[in-house]
Amino acid sequence: MEMMKRLWQEEEGQAMAEYGLILALIAVFVVTALTALGGQIETVFKNITTELGGTSGGGDASQ
Repeated sequence: MEMMKRLWQEEEGQAMAEYGLILALIAVFVVTALTALGGQIETVFKNITTELGGTSGGGDASQ
């Protein structure tokens, strides 16, 4: 019973759980943002590749 009281009063585990939840929320936000902006990001990188003289066909850049 004493062990249960000690575990209930410890806050260190709670802080770790909160950090984990915050990281999970940030990960969901990043994945959602990248999914929503994916087409636009791809266009930007294709334009950069074309301007640098590479190919934008998605193949090997050494061609």
